[in-house]
Amino acid sequence: MTKPEHTTTAFNRTATLDSTVAYMGSLMTFLAKASETDGRFALMEYYTKPGNEPPPHIHDREHEMYFVLDGSMRFYCEDKTIDIHAGDVVFLPQGKAHAFNCTSAQVRTLILVAASGEGSVGLDNYFQTMGEATRSMSLPEHATTYVEDTPERAIKACHDNGIYVMSEEETRLALPQYPGFGVPVR
Repeated sequence: MTKPEHTTTAFNRTATLDSTVAYMGSLMTFLAKASETDGRFALMEYYTKPGNEPPPHIHDREHEMYFVLDGSMRFYCEDKTIDIHAGDVVFLPQGKAHAFNCTSAQVRTLILVAASGEGSVGLDNYFQTMGEATRSMSLPEHATTYVEDTPERAIKACHDNGIYVMSEEETRLALPQYPGFGVPVR
């Protein structure tokens, strides 16, 4: 049996301005990108606060896992509502509708996405497409979030990276326990 050709190489990375982008009122640090892992996984640190959450969506290419470093979050997936705090993990299977809310003043979490098939993960590329250079490792005080932005750019970037943004009707059917996009949850 012949070993497959790999283009990856060992590396290390620290959360710095060079590895971080401002993204919809949050900060996203790329600790490992799909382009560095033969497309098999990406690891990001997400620093955010309530009101910056994305709309309900489905990942076509990847499983997603969150490990909370600081703060707390509430996830909605299938018929489940899952509360997690610092030190907890939640797993969201590929192909399942999901959404989340921040339930603390700020949240720092690691997001690991792993390819579930032959295709490359796309979430990190989505964040790189939507993000912009940041001058600080602090949360932006004034930023356009999903609630304020027109959705076309995000929907296209999602589509290009194997992520489907759900309509309100699709969300009501798939996630009946979800309180609604942009609704504060404590």
